[in-house]
Amino acid sequence: MTRVTFVGAGSVVFTKQLLADLLRFPDFSELEISLHDISPERLRVAEATAHSVSSQLDARARITASADRRRALEGADFVINMIQVGGIDGTRFDLEIPARHGLLQTIGDTTGVGGVFRGLRTFPVLTQILRDMAEVCPDAYFLNYTNPMTMNVWWAGVVAPEIRTIGLCHSVYWTAHDLAELVGLAVDETHYRAAGLNHQSWLLEWTDRDGENLYPRLRQRIDDDPQLQRRVRAEIFRRVGYYPTETSEHSSEYLSWFLRSAEQRDRFRLTPLEYLQISEDNVAEFEHTRTVLDNGNDVALEEDATEYAPQLIHSIVTGTKREIHGNVPNRGLIDNLPEAEVVEVPCVVDGDGIHPVPMGPLPRACVTVNRAYAAVAGATIEAARREDPLLVRQALLADPNATSSVTPEALWDICNELTAAHSAHLPEGLRVHI
Repeated sequence: MTRVTFVGAGSVVFTKQLLADLLRFPDFSELEISLHDISPERLRVAEATAHSVSSQLDARARITASADRRRALEGADFVINMIQVGGIDGTRFDLEIPARHGLLQTIGDTTGVGGVFRGLRTFPVLTQILRDMAEVCPDAYFLNYTNPMTMNVWWAGVVAPEIRTIGLCHSVYWTAHDLAELVGLAVDETHYRAAGLNHQSWLLEWTDRDGENLYPRLRQRIDDDPQLQRRVRAEIFRRVGYYPTETSEHSSEYLSWFLRSAEQRDRFRLTPLEYLQISEDNVAEFEHTRTVLDNGNDVALEEDATEYAPQLIHSIVTGTKREIHGNVPNRGLIDNLPEAEVVEVPCVVDGDGIHPVPMGPLPRACVTVNRAYAAVAGATIEAARREDPLLVRQALLADPNATSSVTPEALWDICNELTAAHSAHLPEGLRVHI
């Protein structure tokens, strides 16, 4: 029997999506779903959700739930990580405190000041999860969905290199899907491969079934549509020459070009602190799901199977070969990005495991943009290893959005306030104000 453990299963909507994708595969003869969350109420709703999904799909999966993490992990073949350390309050701190000083973010969970502090409070919990895995399920695959993706997978390699870890994100797939639609094709009528850093990968290969490069069609579509020209990603594509694989909202805060002035924010239709509303909507969705289940009804299921974790699990268990994109250690995968210990590349998955595809060197313009992101991630990892509060702040001196928006003095003040706000989740050495 294949045992899949969900850590942070209280992210109920995402748990539902992953379960539906997983349980729709007809050739899983036996499947055990183990759920864990630190919130008893969220765990209860997650368990009810899992039973609803299994029943609707006639999957007859064995479902268990436990507040004891080690018990939930025992014997797991795959561990899906979806934790959010600090919850919605942590998100509010990450966005609102910098904004009061003039440093604006849209999402704040990947890089920059929000991503750095999300990483710093996540690393200690990741360390505990991975140590538990080393003792109770050492051969399991660790499938990480938690942001900041690059930093978290990098940290896993530092504290538990023996655990088979991959970071999974749907941004490459949805970029290829949306761009195909933009040029009048279905995504399965195209071939695509991307490489770079998570949320800042580049669509390096993009052709139709006949091998025709689709970039000229995309350029023409953008040239013909003034509204498309107001998208952040269209502007990045215009300047860099390759299309980035994360939304315009995310992409805007990774560079110095967009959030620094009211004129740029208006031109590119950006809403600072947008993730606050998204987070509130997620809480409302949880409440709605709880009400639906408590009233004896089933949760609504979506049709398409698009998430990578179920596909990866299915490929390894059944030997079905497929290609996905994953975040893995940069062991000869991107030649000219040595600053990044973790990169996002295509990965072939089959019964023998995960096989990352070497992509050679990135185009010069792409790797130049990636290096600032890699510098922030690498310095944050080292700051956490040393528990060095000065290095935390110095990491952010490499962040384009931060340094184009505020002075170093203001950046120090922001970090001191965030340190106080997140102190309950930070290692003792990083709780220092400087």
